[in-house]
Amino acid sequence: MSNPLLVGVYQPGTSVLHRLPVGAKLGGLAVLSLTIVLVRDARAAVAFLALALALAVLGRVGLRMLARTTRAVLLVAVIAGALQWWVSGPAKAVETLLDLISLALAAIAVSATTPVNAILDALVRWISPLRRVGVDPDRVALTIGLAIQALPGTVALALETRDAARARGLGRHPRAYLTPFVIRVVARAHETGDALHARGVADD
Repeated sequence: MSNPLLVGVYQPGTSVLHRLPVGAKLGGLAVLSLTIVLVRDARAAVAFLALALALAVLGRVGLRMLARTTRAVLLVAVIAGALQWWVSGPAKAVETLLDLISLALAAIAVSATTPVNAILDALVRWISPLRRVGVDPDRVALTIGLAIQALPGTVALALETRDAARARGLGRHPRAYLTPFVIRVVARAHETGDALHARGVADD
């Protein structure tokens, strides 16, 4: 399955992570993510962060890519950490902050070393047996692919809209930011729907 609508953060290369099979990378990411969520310890959180950074270095992910893709996640992590500080104290806050950053870095390392279409092709192969019960693997993979690109795309729109509002001296006015942001998100959704319809994806 290949679709030009699906644009990820993939960076071509020859690193160890680039050469690993898609299944191994996705499986490893799933195991690491589950471990990060289940192990509740500040010292372990430091180890997870070190491991996630090592994966990014192993995949030769550029600093610009890391900065651009983790900026929004870092904001969410800081807010979550602040809430945890208020509810459970500094140790829990640090653990939450580091865990969220580790999850983001690990996901970026996999995304930057794996083409989106390769991920979708693997998903189609894995769920092909479900055709017998009426599941369309191509549509399922396309849905997942659209979700993969929707988050970074929406974050990019949010950052662009915020910067534009600040450039006009309206950074402190929520309406000057939220109104154009909502309009741009809705317009992007309509563009995606029109593109899918033009390719016959939405046809039954």
